[in-house]
Amino acid sequence: MDPCPFHRVLVGNLSLKLPQPSAPSSSFSTIHPPSSSSSSFFCKIKLSNLPSQQASLPLISPPDHSPDRRPSQPLAACFSLPRPLLEKLLLQNPTLKVEVYRGRFGGACGLVGGSKLIGKVYLPLDLRRADSRAVSVHDGWLDLGRKSGEKLHVSVRAEPDPRFVFEFEKEPECSPQVFQVQGSVKQPVFTCNFSCRNNVGDRNLRSRSSLSETSTSRSWIPSLVGHDKDPHSKERKGWSVTIHDLSGSPVAVASMVTPFVPSPGSDRVNRSNPGAWLILRPAHGTWSPWGRLEAWLEHGSSDMLSYRFKLLPDTTATNTATVVNSSISIKTGGKFTIDLTTSVSPVSSPSSSIDFGSGLSWSGSGSGSDFVGLGLWPNSVPGGFVMSSTMQGVDKASKPQVEVGVQHVKCTEDAAAFVALAAAVDLSMDACRLFSQKLRAELRQQSQDSAIWCDTN
Repeated sequence: MDPCPFHRVLVGNLSLKLPQPSAPSSSFSTIHPPSSSSSSFFCKIKLSNLPSQQASLPLISPPDHSPDRRPSQPLAACFSLPRPLLEKLLLQNPTLKVEVYRGRFGGACGLVGGSKLIGKVYLPLDLRRADSRAVSVHDGWLDLGRKSGEKLHVSVRAEPDPRFVFEFEKEPECSPQVFQVQGSVKQPVFTCNFSCRNNVGDRNLRSRSSLSETSTSRSWIPSLVGHDKDPHSKERKGWSVTIHDLSGSPVAVASMVTPFVPSPGSDRVNRSNPGAWLILRPAHGTWSPWGRLEAWLEHGSSDMLSYRFKLLPDTTATNTATVVNSSISIKTGGKFTIDLTTSVSPVSSPSSSIDFGSGLSWSGSGSGSDFVGLGLWPNSVPGGFVMSSTMQGVDKASKPQVEVGVQHVKCTEDAAAFVALAAAVDLSMDACRLFSQKLRAELRQQSQDSAIWCDTN
């Protein structure tokens, strides 16, 4: 099946230009003196009826008021548009609105929280030209609509961003099928086999496959598994999900290699002792580590699941790279996203100077994310959107929908690794529940000493 058509609208190169301080009596000079630091301003960016995004707003001081001065700042906002949503927006003449505030970054609108709206701009967007190639929609200065002469620099780029879309038939712990989705058409491509084992370690990494486990394949496990810091009797351990292709061959594994245990004197998994998963791919007849996911409950909250995902580019596991570090609500769910928008080349327009540089892309997870564009994805072009996966709250039936950028999928194993990662994130929502709360039957430990597969009927 072909990938689903998506588009992205990228907003960057934001800068605020203050008026010359030649008129001390002006209202802007009184409220916003030229000595204000760039951290004193931020903006809210909204595309039509989509949720708004926030970004800090650098300040250009008066000596830099050259007409040729073009700011080069990180990416400030990114809007992902599936084809049906794009077509709907085109019928409504999409408009980008940028509201500029003075105050602490992330502060509330108006006077609440010490933030004050100082102006806004409306920018109509012609997105039809971006159907098959990246285009510069706007790149230049805009008046904020005030007589005192404040100006805002904005660069907007639109580009096609096709993605493969996968959807779990049921919760990952119920050993579901996974479908590839294109519009209303769903085609099975993988099956998940969830297991609930009594012992962790290298037995956790075995599947019902013919893949051999040589001493070499197990040599890196001790450095990754770690040890329990708390000998508390309560723990959640031994969970794993094996992804099989339609022929029944295992193509990826998510294995819980560090138990989720409560910190001493509490019933919660803390940052100091997170639980961890390994994401594994088959290589040369054995399993090879690809990534490590750690999860814990955010300090002072029983609702926010924090997570950190690292790539493991070699089997020694000494050279790791954190590519996402964020959080998501256990109660209401959200979206796990990896977006590595790194050096973005200017679009092919003779008058365009858009180059968002090595920027930060908004993840939409609710509490912000840190990304590092390292280009370490196997068999893929570095940068850009990598993946996202929807997560429901723990009291709801969670059927993750996974989107993966086409440039990061060169083979079945590539797609399966992202599906396994999505399953691990979803299961971490349950693994990080307070230990005073009871898990569903599919996730409870078995008391037998031998490995037992959970009953998901």
